[in-house]
Amino acid sequence: MKFEKITEKDSHYNSLETKSTKELLSGIHREDKVAVLAVGHVLDKIESLINNLVPRMKNGGRLFYMGAGTSGRLGVLDASECPPTFGTNPEMVTGIIAGGIDALHKSIENAEDDPKQGWKDIKQHQPDQNDFVIGVAASGTTPYVVGALQKCQENGIATGCITCNPNSPITQHADFPIEVIVGPEFVTGSSRMKAGTAQKLILNMITTSSMIKLGRVKGNKMIDIQMTNLKLVDRAARILMEELDIDKESAAALLDNYKSIRAAIKNYP
Repeated sequence: MKFEKITEKDSHYNSLETKSTKELLSGIHREDKVAVLAVGHVLDKIESLINNLVPRMKNGGRLFYMGAGTSGRLGVLDASECPPTFGTNPEMVTGIIAGGIDALHKSIENAEDDPKQGWKDIKQHQPDQNDFVIGVAASGTTPYVVGALQKCQENGIATGCITCNPNSPITQHADFPIEVIVGPEFVTGSSRMKAGTAQKLILNMITTSSMIKLGRVKGNKMIDIQMTNLKLVDRAARILMEELDIDKESAAALLDNYKSIRAAIKNYP
């Protein structure tokens, strides 16, 4: 099958400026459901990636996301949520975006065009063969990401990718490619929409499933959450109340003493 840039194909919807708000919302919602179904078609590919990633992380390996624009921001978002959710070291999952931190809140579109910069950026983290690098690129052609994955492979670092076009260049440099084909966007070429939604769903699956496998969840509770605000302190207390069958005051006392749900459970009489 040849490479086909489906993400740039014409929308199935026309004359959008003439449609009512309800018609616009209905169309967008219809396409969002396509994204969810598309993810369901690649669960085996996601499973294969996770099953290779987890042993590396158990051995001290790190996960890196590489991306540009929307894809890069989604990778950084997923990585940044791991420490508060799962109590991980911030270096365990890292998002790297073309253009650096400035690209998180403003568009730096030309940052993605340098095929050598991605490898320069990831080298700052001194990656080794325990690590795993996932390129996130809806088009599958982003030079910043493709170049980085190519160099990773040359250096014996495991690679994966999440793309929304079949047989794109990025898959040639991904040991574990995930091609989630969502079709043309509601607004032609706006891959922050369906493509972005599908990528976010897959990123959720990768980190959540991996952290569960790494023992960061007990039952269905996040026992390693960082209690950095009142909401999370309250959640931690409720987890202890249910797990240890104690009242709120006792739970609060345990948290105050041990500063950790996991430690409180371990040391409870």
